[in-house]
Amino acid sequence: MTGRSGDWTDFGRAWTAPFPGGVLLAAILSGTIMAGTVMVARAAPDIRLAPHRAAYDLTLATIKGGDTVSASGTMTYAVTDACTAWSTQQELRLQTVSRSGGVTSLVSDYATLESKDGRHLVFRTVQTSDGRPVTRVMGEATTGPSGGEIHYTQPVPHSVKLPAGTLFPMAHTAAIIRAAGSGAPSISPMLFDGTGDDGAQYTYVMLLGWGGPPSSSGFPALAHLPSGRVHVAFYTPSSHDMRPDYAIGMRYFANGVSDQLDMDFGDFTMRGTLRSFSLGSVPPGGDRHRC
Repeated sequence: MTGRSGDWTDFGRAWTAPFPGGVLLAAILSGTIMAGTVMVARAAPDIRLAPHRAAYDLTLATIKGGDTVSASGTMTYAVTDACTAWSTQQELRLQTVSRSGGVTSLVSDYATLESKDGRHLVFRTVQTSDGRPVTRVMGEATTGPSGGEIHYTQPVPHSVKLPAGTLFPMAHTAAIIRAAGSGAPSISPMLFDGTGDDGAQYTYVMLLGWGGPPSSSGFPALAHLPSGRVHVAFYTPSSHDMRPDYAIGMRYFANGVSDQLDMDFGDFTMRGTLRSFSLGSVPPGGDRHRC
């Protein structure tokens, strides 16, 4: 987020992580250092993200004294294995009611194509309020060990540098799962997801326990997988405010699927329940590593 807590950008960035680089991240994931303490290293798990489609019902959990008195919505999220890349599509629909009784319908349509080597991202975010365009962000980005660059085509053409170690969304998800499976208590990589026109964000991810199956999931394809709770906070690099711009909690499964969402928008929080889930197909031949 960019210090715009409560505005429409917060809603557009509510789901990206499947989310935070450099030498510090490598040290954390190898289990050798965390917050100045020496850790006992575990073998890094083999991460196999799964193509899938998930639909969530969003309900109001708490109100913190802002103008919003009611909120409800839905979210669909689809990941497709495109051989050398991951294609993702997310549609977020929210309806909010203000203290004066005004009703606002918010829609965010978000899509990415991210190379599996984590070096290239094509992104598009379109947001509307009551059918009127609010934000349109498009472009592509590259990253590598020495940093990278974002080339925006909308809302206005411009370029922004990416710090070394910045992760794109699917790589961010894999980093979280790898760290959780290795026993790390937290990681703090930078993330660029393509939902804003101001570059990368700091993220701080707390890993709140990682356990083996079975889980309490009602979906058999998930119940047999290791899983654990995570909490992700997003910060603006240029801000000196210690409070996050946005935060989300969830249970992550070892294949990158999430459920039990807790979404904090500042003035109110929402809970996301996984309503439907299905695994996607792999490329022809049944081997996602050969196309």
